[in-house]
Amino acid sequence: MVRHSLEYSKEEHNTVNRYKHQGIHLTQFPFQCEPQPLTLHPANYSLETIHTIINTTPVLHVSFSPSPSDPFPVILPLIGQMGSFSHPSASLAEPLDLYLHGYVSSRIMNLTSSTSTSSSSPPKGLPVCICASKVDGLVLSLTPYSHNYNYRSAVLFGHATLVEDADEKMWAMELITNSVVPDRWRQTRVPPIPSEMQSTRILKVTIASGSAKIREGVPEDSAADMQNIDNIWTGVLPLYEQYGEPVPGPYNKVEEVPEHVKGYGEETSRGNREYAVEAARKGAPVKIKQRNEDEE
Repeated sequence: MVRHSLEYSKEEHNTVNRYKHQGIHLTQFPFQCEPQPLTLHPANYSLETIHTIINTTPVLHVSFSPSPSDPFPVILPLIGQMGSFSHPSASLAEPLDLYLHGYVSSRIMNLTSSTSTSSSSPPKGLPVCICASKVDGLVLSLTPYSHNYNYRSAVLFGHATLVEDADEKMWAMELITNSVVPDRWRQTRVPPIPSEMQSTRILKVTIASGSAKIREGVPEDSAADMQNIDNIWTGVLPLYEQYGEPVPGPYNKVEEVPEHVKGYGEETSRGNREYAVEAARKGAPVKIKQRNEDEE
């Protein structure tokens, strides 16, 4: 039975305002029946797209409020991955939780622990915001005003709780390890020893809402600026992550680089390049508005 229904709707905290056509909004609500057919709004980006952005970003930025009296939010770089312990075979197109890896004494772990024990009633958890961003190209146009990036970004809002169940914690540690390099977990010394399990904490974020925004395409300038095209180069400089040749560690005794390491680096680098180049050749997503026109 599916745990969530999905409704692509806008809320105040996750509304995409500027260039709305490039955004998608997501809200999840508990329910106990089969979901209704999904309606994508306002752009044809799927739930899978949002989860893919999160899962392919090496470092996620997690923000939270340390206390009601502190005026500044805290932002931490953490490693995380979308998944479902209760439904491990769930695809990226289905509702998922976000699992985050951290050290036992870190501030977010301590704060989450205190949040969980501060009330007699079951709390939702620590409110958090997670951001993932990928830059795919530098869009160089005729004027500084219309320069841009080709990019993919996603923001999730949810409530974080500590994973206390031993089986779920082990499952999440394997999930996150394999998100660094696929199949890495079983290629290492496992299972973790008790001291490693004690010093590692896993947060599970139940997603409440979120949004994503994507820009692909060539530059586009206003008609008035097209008179200057003879002397100014315009186009897109693709930008992508590329893995280098594996470098063995000082005590490594395995002469040949394992395929799960070498193959992953080569395949991912090739895929990143192909995406960035393809995005650079697409048509511009929107015509430039008049400069005196207000944008929300």
